[in-house]
Amino acid sequence: MPDDSTGKGRAGESALLAVVKEAEPFVAHWRRRFDSFTETGVPAHVTVLVPFLDAGRIDAATERELGLILGAHAPFAVRFERCGRFPEVLYLEPAPGGPFRELTGAVVKRWPEAPPYGGQFAEVVPHLTVAHGQDERVLGEVEAEVSARLPFAAQVTSISLYVSDGDRWHERAEFPLLG
Repeated sequence: MPDDSTGKGRAGESALLAVVKEAEPFVAHWRRRFDSFTETGVPAHVTVLVPFLDAGRIDAATERELGLILGAHAPFAVRFERCGRFPEVLYLEPAPGGPFRELTGAVVKRWPEAPPYGGQFAEVVPHLTVAHGQDERVLGEVEAEVSARLPFAAQVTSISLYVSDGDRWHERAEFPLLG
């Protein structure tokens, strides 16, 4: 998700997310405290692409095309065995990360005007954010607690399209991975 301290996003902003329900028992407590996106309706997830297209550009034809592109990819298993860090961010590292990068690449190939994170970063690093905007001491404490509960496994069987209304994020569509 974008680096926004409120977690609300811009009205009409969209994102493609691999929702990871299996992560909730491991990270929900920390996300509620230290990830502002939680209170705006965003579940635990690995981002496939943000920002995607403005919601006004996403019509039935776009959704059909997304369904075909994403549906060409097979469901996959992923494990979360360790934490990683960005500046002021603690996240869980999905292994393998390759399938997430492949999904991102497939969508960006079709919509090159929507580069990951607006083109801010040279490399896409798949991750599941646990906490952000905190100092090193807080991130260290959270990391110690979360790491003690790892690993866990998850199945990625679909990708969800989320759209912000300016206050909350809402799931607009879900696209199954069919292979």
